[in-house]
Amino acid sequence: MMIARGLLQVGAHVIISSRKADMCAEAQRLLSEFGDVRAIPADPSRYDECQRLADLVKADSERLDVLVNNAAAMWREPLETFPVEAWDAVIDLDLKSPFWLVQALLPALRAAGTADDPARVTNIGSIAAIHVAESPNYSYAGSKAALHQLTRVLARELGPQHVTVNAVAPGPFPSQMMASTLDAIGDTIAAKAPLRRLGRDDDMAGVAVFLASRAGSYLTGTIIPIDGGIATTASGTWATRAFPVTTLGACRV
Repeated sequence: MMIARGLLQVGAHVIISSRKADMCAEAQRLLSEFGDVRAIPADPSRYDECQRLADLVKADSERLDVLVNNAAAMWREPLETFPVEAWDAVIDLDLKSPFWLVQALLPALRAAGTADDPARVTNIGSIAAIHVAESPNYSYAGSKAALHQLTRVLARELGPQHVTVNAVAPGPFPSQMMASTLDAIGDTIAAKAPLRRLGRDDDMAGVAVFLASRAGSYLTGTIIPIDGGIATTASGTWATRAFPVTTLGACRV
């Protein structure tokens, strides 16, 4: 929602997607006041659904200027009981899905990109791939670290094809995924951050718009932390042992 609203506000035509049709419809309703937005329900953790989504996007237009891979899942559980499905669910959505969508939408990205104004891919990584938090997020941290490296690999390959590939690594922002953490220790996280606050919607939107704009056209293979300095200046961890481990399980958005 943060990124979609930011792109709409600068005049982009935006297509959003989510696994749940009702969430898609509600997001489209909320975003429609900011511009031209279309919603396509799809489950990006499945290869066939990524192909279907890409086909519908390409039916809308042969060109795709910007692809933002924002879907994610997190699973928190202690090491001793961390289940097999916690790897499969998270890796499928957080790592495989961005690759599948780039693969399926590459013809449209190539059609949009030029040497002076490349098409853009922005992957949403995490500071969990930059520093080590104390929360038991093994598959999430691993998948996001892999996504950061996949971003670099794709950037090298797609640069000559006039497509840039960058990643944004958010810190703590108010979101569905972070809700339980911020409810429990949000004030503590903010107090320990160098900038003494959590992220805001316009912080995330601003970086996404920058990457999509002329100013971001000569950047590729970069990982940009948006974390108020939490990971980039860390001497320890931003999560404390007061982490609410009673709220275990998966969170998908």
